[in-house]
Amino acid sequence: MTQLVDARAGAVPGDQVVRALTPRDIPDLVRLTARDARANLFVRYRVAETGLRDVLLGGSILGCFRDGVLVAACHSGANLVPVQADAAAIDGFAEHLLAADTGPGGRRSASLVGPQEAVLRLWSRLEGLWGPARSVRADQPFLAIDHDPALPADPRVRHVMIDEVDALYPASVAMFREEVGIDPEAGGSVGYRARVGQLVARGWAFAIIERGQVLFKTEVGAAVDGVCQLQGVWVHPDHRGRGIAAPALAGVVRLVRRDVAPDVTLYVNDFNAPARATYDRVGMRQVDTFASILL
Repeated sequence: MTQLVDARAGAVPGDQVVRALTPRDIPDLVRLTARDARANLFVRYRVAETGLRDVLLGGSILGCFRDGVLVAACHSGANLVPVQADAAAIDGFAEHLLAADTGPGGRRSASLVGPQEAVLRLWSRLEGLWGPARSVRADQPFLAIDHDPALPADPRVRHVMIDEVDALYPASVAMFREEVGIDPEAGGSVGYRARVGQLVARGWAFAIIERGQVLFKTEVGAAVDGVCQLQGVWVHPDHRGRGIAAPALAGVVRLVRRDVAPDVTLYVNDFNAPARATYDRVGMRQVDTFASILL
């Protein structure tokens, strides 16, 4: 049986308790996420960036306790992301989420992302109230590389400069529309443009730009403690099929390993054969399987 309590309550021995974590839980949460530094990167990054302060987190991180010990967690915000969660923990998180007042439509998250088994079980518990999903991506190979690629790099790949945000932004919007299936500017461009600018300012955006046009681009979406994750890999439609992606990505991996983190990860849809072939050429290898539910 799962008890649902507020953050001030403690775990009752012998019971499973789900509650929102607070800053005082950070040491336990860091130890939990460290069990799989790659798969848990998103939550590790969010903890490092926000210190679990609500105003920065934009949601909460739920913890599942057994006999007073934190055994699993789930980021609950724009994304639902389970951490080290077995079946019982997933069921406890689902019970908590379904009991919460999430307003019209019965949900507040835009997606579920993470290890395949945990995400699909969580969605099976939430679908009745939260569904239907816009897209169920049940098989997403999770790839990693911790060495420089053998493939020669495209020398044109470089960090995007802060005065090139205007060139990068349309490519980022195009990628988002293609990959996610919605318009990031639907509620206005300010928020998404700010995010793109933030990545550029951090030195996390990489591209081939010629005469003001982005031919290839990708970004680091999260990085902490020597591990990072790439996102938004995109080639301009006019340059697809020309073999640009693999050498460009090889260049990115080299730069990222030098300047951001030496262990580079990403996940890809199983049906995206061209992308999978590109990542294979670069030397990325599957280390896990993710799933994503887009709402």
